[in-house]
Amino acid sequence: APMLFEAIAIEASHRLGEFNSQALANTAWAFATAGVEAPMLFEAIAIEASHRLGEFNSQALANTAWAFATAGVEAPMLFEA
Repeated sequence: APMLFEAIAIEASHRLGEFNSQALANTAWAFATAGVEAPMLFEAIAIEASHRLGEFNSQALANTAWAFATAGVEAPMLFEA
C-alpha cells in the first residue's frame, strides 16, 4: 500500500487544480487517516485550498483542518488565509 499512496500523491499533486473543494479535503483526509506521510502533497493541497477557501463548505473545512492536524502538517498559508 505505501507504493500505491506514493503514486497517488504524485499524480494528485499534479492535478489538484482539477479537484473541487470536497476532493481536496477528502484527499488530505485519506492520507491523514491512513497515517501516510506525504509532505509535498499536503503542501500542494494547502496552496490550492488557500486560494479557494470560499468554495469549501463547513464539512470540507473541518475535514481539511482535521487532516492537517492529524498528519502534523503545519500550513500557515492555509490557516492564516
